[in-house]
Amino acid sequence: MEYFLQTTDYVGVSFWLVSVAMVASTVFFLYEGMNVKSSWRVSMLVVGLVTLIAGIHYFYMREYWIATGESPIVYRYIDWLLTVPLQMIEFYLILIAAGIIVSPLVFWRLLIGTLIMLLGGYAGEVGWISAALGFVIGMFGWAYIIFEIFKGESSIAATKKDSIRKAFAALRFIVVFGWSIYPLGYIFGLLTPMIGGDIINIDFLNITYNLADFINKILFGLIIWNVAYQDK
Repeated sequence: MEYFLQTTDYVGVSFWLVSVAMVASTVFFLYEGMNVKSSWRVSMLVVGLVTLIAGIHYFYMREYWIATGESPIVYRYIDWLLTVPLQMIEFYLILIAAGIIVSPLVFWRLLIGTLIMLLGGYAGEVGWISAALGFVIGMFGWAYIIFEIFKGESSIAATKKDSIRKAFAALRFIVVFGWSIYPLGYIFGLLTPMIGGDIINIDFLNITYNLADFINKILFGLIIWNVAYQDK
């Protein structure tokens, strides 16, 4: 049984690269959190926690992949179950940091959409339900999140300050376009036999998920940092 990366193991290499990137991002976000206004420090702490939690899970996912050659479904979904709600609460926290009054229900509504999205995807991947049904449920949760950040209370409140409006626009871009990488991995990884392929492609699934996490978690945090840094 091999416990070390092989030169041809591109999935394992992607796990390692994302692990290191998450650790480096955590150091950056936590350090920079000391250099912003006090009202932004909670937001910076949260983005640091997102990359810290992801980094820890990625080290375990890398080891699991190398040891078994199987997709680390449980580790990945535990990571998402912890980090995606933290990302969703940022839509609430940046409004508070900017002095905009908004109901805490903003976060709870986004949390509901997050849970639907993740639980649907997990049920489809582990075989509790069909992969296709899990995909449909997950997409419904994602659509609900998109509706909330474009048409919900937080979206209306974000228009009250120009810097927050721009930050919201950037975060929306990530949730819509950055997050669209995940269903592509699901479709061409798990649903391959349904679209004319021969077998489930877990290599493509994991590389796509890893790329999506790299972009969405780190870039998400950089947007928060940029807004916080400029608000001095």
